Amino acid sequence: MAKLRVGVVSPERELWSGEADMVIAKTIEGEIGIMPKHAPVIGVLVEGGVLRIKRGDDTDLVAAVHGGFISVAGDEVSILAETSELGSEVDVDRARDALQRAQASIDANESDVDDAAAAKRARARLRAAGEEVG
Repeated sequence: MAKLRVGVVSPERELWSGEADMVIAKTIEGEIGIMPKHAPVIGVLVEGGVLRIKRGDDTDLVAAVHGGFISVAGDEVSILAETSELGSEVDVDRARDALQRAQASIDANESDVDDAAAAKRARARLRAAGEEVG
């Protein structure tokens, strides 16, 4: 069976590279699923999205991805994220605290664009870590 060659990078580091059966990402136009032999595409990733890379060993690689681009050409998928973090690397307590702080500011009507973005990032980090987010 054909495989995808996938690379996930951000300015700080290469987050992951390897082979996969499918990649699922959220773009500004909606969620996109990429499988081998997919048509070429370039998409803009949403702020606070979750990236899923399905591998043949029944384990998914899950990452919080904040902005950037996805590019598909042939069986190669490149994810160029502004920032990204593997779900296994997320400090859940810290992400929950960040979400509570951002939400408190939003609820007190003292919020701005930065608070909304911080809440999106915290929710994405928690979802990538496998946590339920309300």
